[in-house]
Amino acid sequence: MPHRAFIGIGSNLGDRAENYRQAIVRIAALPKTQVVRQSSIYETEPVGELKGAFLNGVIEIATEMNADALLRQLLAIEQALGRRRQASSRRAPKRPLPRTIDLDLLFFDNEVINSAHLVVPHPRLHERRFVLAPMAELAPSLTHPQSNKTISELLAQLKSPQRVTLARAELLRPRTRRPEVATK
Repeated sequence: MPHRAFIGIGSNLGDRAENYRQAIVRIAALPKTQVVRQSSIYETEPVGELKGAFLNGVIEIATEMNADALLRQLLAIEQALGRRRQASSRRAPKRPLPRTIDLDLLFFDNEVINSAHLVVPHPRLHERRFVLAPMAELAPSLTHPQSNKTISELLAQLKSPQRVTLARAELLRPRTRRPEVATK
């Protein structure tokens, strides 16, 4: 029986819309995986010291992979799309960096996973309007397995001042080259 997973997608470097589209295409091409639904795409202010607005959204997938295998595939897609991760240590914690693509495993079935390399549900999703707004489109009554609150309840209780707006349609259209005009 396939697993139900939700993946957060974000991009704030380069051609954000193309990065976003390519991430979905690559996720859909994973073995025994199907994109079931996708949210609208939102333009959001960066969190913390980051510069440049993000495009964010969420997709729901059905997959035969387990959570660890799915995470490895998501990290490979990030790398293929130009994501560079910084190393962190206890002395020098990670600072948020701009990213061509960010793929976060938000939920995996109703599982709670807390390993050295994977935490599900995503540990900060309840603090992030750019995750909760698109999640509320796809699964408003989904219950967070730790807080026992629905996505709609988490969104309604959120006090974050972060601005999250629907992305403009022209941002999302694939770029096409204009035909060259012949001159005499």
